[in-house]
Amino acid sequence: MNRGSVEHESKVAENEGEIMTLAKKEVISIPQTKTIKEAAEMMIEHEFRRLPVTQPGSNKLLGIVTAMDILDFLGGGSKFDIIEKKHNDNFLAAINDQVKEIMTRGVISVGPKATIRESVTKMTENGIGSLPIVDKEGKLVGIVTERDFALALAGSLTNETVGDLMIKDVITTTCGTPIESCSKIMVRNNLRRIPVVEEDKLVGIVTSTDILRFFGDKEMFASMTSNSGLDVLKRQISDIVKPNISVTESYVKLGDLCDLLAEKNIGGVPVVDDNKLVGIITERDILNAVLSKK
Repeated sequence: MNRGSVEHESKVAENEGEIMTLAKKEVISIPQTKTIKEAAEMMIEHEFRRLPVTQPGSNKLLGIVTAMDILDFLGGGSKFDIIEKKHNDNFLAAINDQVKEIMTRGVISVGPKATIRESVTKMTENGIGSLPIVDKEGKLVGIVTERDFALALAGSLTNETVGDLMIKDVITTTCGTPIESCSKIMVRNNLRRIPVVEEDKLVGIVTSTDILRFFGDKEMFASMTSNSGLDVLKRQISDIVKPNISVTESYVKLGDLCDLLAEKNIGGVPVVDDNKLVGIITERDILNAVLSKK
């Protein structure tokens, strides 16, 4: 695995507490008065799956809004009440509501002196994809993600293949699935991507980012025949599914998979053997495997 990961891990052990060696220090954040639509647009522009919400001026962490929060809002869960009840099914009014309405408060975070080990454990135990890093005053000073950890520490898995770590019981959907139903599947199962199959063959994939991108598309708004959120959410995922996707095979070495994830800037891929979908593997699976080996 031409990544220097084992060497990196040993250096990390020598300098425990330096979580900042992996963290992004220049963090893009938003105030809680930003609209839900603006938050989605920023995620798309910067290819982020989450945005910390901070207090203007002090930069104190107030919360975090993720792609899953927005999917919850778009029919996936309880936050859909904002569209249906608060705004009486007026989709345009709802997406221009403030992001504080859907953000997660009481954010799980770590301090800048946290160890890599405790940070990874906190992330996996809580089933979250990122950890904001805050100082003693509660100010945001960095953020670290599953992908940062997975790509840095995967060097300890020198002999494993994709087939050793992949999830075999794959949740899939079809092109005819409404966006609302797809959002529900993602939110209820904490999935960021779902393979799309037709007649048992993989034809594409839909991700949380694809759904966000669709709702930020000017053409989508131009094609709306009403302000109804339900009308919009009935649109089928065939409108957004990606047909040309990256895949891997079960015999592929983990190092090669990590190279693919880094090159494509993606968090997971379907596993296809002999033109048949046999599994899916994500950065979270890699991270869980690293932990279980320790």
